[in-house]
Amino acid sequence: MKLTFEDATLFRKSIEAIAALIDEAEFIVNENGLTLKATDPSQIAMVDFEMPKKAFKEFEVSEEVTLGIDVDYFRQIMARAKSKDALHLELNPEKTALTISFRGKSTRSFSIPLIDVSKGQIPNPKIEFEADIALEASVLQEALKDAELISGHVILGCTKEVFYVKANSSKGTLNSETPKTEDVIKKFEVKNECKAMFPLDYLKDMLKTPASDDIIALHLRTDAPVKIDFNIGEARVTYYLAPRIEAE
Repeated sequence: MKLTFEDATLFRKSIEAIAALIDEAEFIVNENGLTLKATDPSQIAMVDFEMPKKAFKEFEVSEEVTLGIDVDYFRQIMARAKSKDALHLELNPEKTALTISFRGKSTRSFSIPLIDVSKGQIPNPKIEFEADIALEASVLQEALKDAELISGHVILGCTKEVFYVKANSSKGTLNSETPKTEDVIKKFEVKNECKAMFPLDYLKDMLKTPASDDIIALHLRTDAPVKIDFNIGEARVTYYLAPRIEAE
């Protein structure tokens, strides 16, 4: 297996998005591209990552390969990528280690051992969402910063006219509303009003990678997992996060 990615810093963003929630996981490389699907250690969040074959400058894969990786360590190595570096990934003949090379003004290579993290197939949650909203990441990023002053949990929801983020505790309340007519809202399809409560820290981690003007998609249903997805170049990152169900 030999893969070359023209912009190492763009690939780094993909690994950062995965490492925001996942400690270790299996990357699958086959004729279609590079994929990963894993749950976080608490199993309340999931990452589904896809980078198609066309994203790579060079893509040599003779058979499907499974790469068990310490994702946080991979992220630390990718942080060493410099602007204009190309990235080269190669599996050693024994299939026990992955060579990560940055090729720019100089060539720097790291070899990391593969690990056994096999956890079996992880199915995507099957949810019929009630709302599909696309918006600039800053809308949610700023609302989460506001909510952090109030509580460790936030409510994401929408009416037929607005998307909102709410928080409440003994410290007070927050109500952040963005009408569907605002320029920062790019898509607003709401079948029914819906809302669900989620842990703030997880949402903040999911929103670390997108730039403020990047477009993210939110898929909501009352008291169901939220689905958040966005593109990084040709790659697609999808997160699922389980809700906190409050007792009546």
